[in-house]
Amino acid sequence: MTDVRFKSRRVRLDPESYCELQRQVLERDGWRCQFCGSMQRLQVHHLKFRSQSGGDEEQNLITLCAQCHACIHSKTNLHTAKGL
Repeated sequence: MTDVRFKSRRVRLDPESYCELQRQVLERDGWRCQFCGSMQRLQVHHLKFRSQSGGDEEQNLITLCAQCHACIHSKTNLHTAKGL
């Protein structure tokens, strides 16, 4: 018999709950970009994009500064963009 795997439903929070989750992720990550360590212009990024069925779950979110976040979405090499 073949194992059948069902696709799990993606979690999509209402705006108020998502705002609280973002705060929790920022706290978890020590209010620092997890790539460069910056504490300026922080944003929360979905590791698996929403457009690719990524959910609003803590384990799918990471804190990034605006520059690292933009690099990820533009597929720019972070080390080159940050001068590392």
